[in-house]
Amino acid sequence: MSTRQRRLNRLCLPLTILIAFIGGCADLKKSKPILPIREYEKMIVGNLYADYVGTQNCLAACHEHDKLKLSFDASTMGAQLKKESGMPLVDCESCHGPGSLAIKGLTREMVEMNAAKGIKTACDFKTLIDLKNLPATAQSLTCLKCHTVNATFNLHNWNAGLHALNEVSCFDCHDIHAGPDLKVTPLASGRLCFSCHQAAQAQFSLPSHHPLKEGRVFCIDCHNPHGGFADHNLHQDTVKETCVQCHPDKRGPFLYEHADVMDNCANCHSPHGSVNNKLLNAREPFLCLQCHEGHRLNTEEGGSASAERARAFYTRCTDCHSTLHGSDVPSTSGGGRFIR
Repeated sequence: MSTRQRRLNRLCLPLTILIAFIGGCADLKKSKPILPIREYEKMIVGNLYADYVGTQNCLAACHEHDKLKLSFDASTMGAQLKKESGMPLVDCESCHGPGSLAIKGLTREMVEMNAAKGIKTACDFKTLIDLKNLPATAQSLTCLKCHTVNATFNLHNWNAGLHALNEVSCFDCHDIHAGPDLKVTPLASGRLCFSCHQAAQAQFSLPSHHPLKEGRVFCIDCHNPHGGFADHNLHQDTVKETCVQCHPDKRGPFLYEHADVMDNCANCHSPHGSVNNKLLNAREPFLCLQCHEGHRLNTEEGGSASAERARAFYTRCTDCHSTLHGSDVPSTSGGGRFIR
């Protein structure tokens, strides 16, 4: 093999690998067409050849002795199935579709006979709605057909929220068969959110971070997982309005305000965590120098500070400008220097 051919082979091999890699990555994330809502509604109608037979008939024929039924009875959904609750809002067929074909040929006697033999009688689940394999939008629509007509106001913005737009369904966070509490507790919300938001999890592990892992704040204190009108699913309309819920001393208005920094706390602070003190995006004085010109301290003999002291103590702007979020007190020069 000639030298030229060797060089050509060495050049072609990396190109071949690169083309194969790009081609493989192209299949990882493909845009999916968004179907009209009517198409998703058709997916949750159920079998058109089946009839509704009622919850008691379904459970008696299949899940009478199933642990799934016991867990469901203890849940909020299960409590509404009881006649004494006075709230017949939902039953098994509300989510799984009409069940006459699923229990066709099954009787209570057959179930009891099989149970005596140690055999668990099963329904024909293939005739029911295949909830687990539905598109995320159809899965959420199964829940929304009830939860958007009651007093669950925080679900009214679901379709415009980031989770819905990124094909996250109700099933990803809630399991109605899991047990009594269908809601995610504040303590469990962090672990649940981190299963997808791993970058945020890493930020909360940085030296300066909001005390989420310490159990003093929670994701749902700032974010509404069910959607909203603000960016990042924030509860409030702006970043500042969200922050001042816990930091009211920074709300203002002040006589001397720190320009546009007062409109968005994220201009200086990282909301989840940072390697710098006080969640700052950069260390002082470099953070301040992004907007302000630097100035020298008076280090001459007889001045306000010696050179050694200046190097030791005056490397941070906040050593002098301690009220940088805003102040109602003018400085000694009569202007707003955020000194006091």
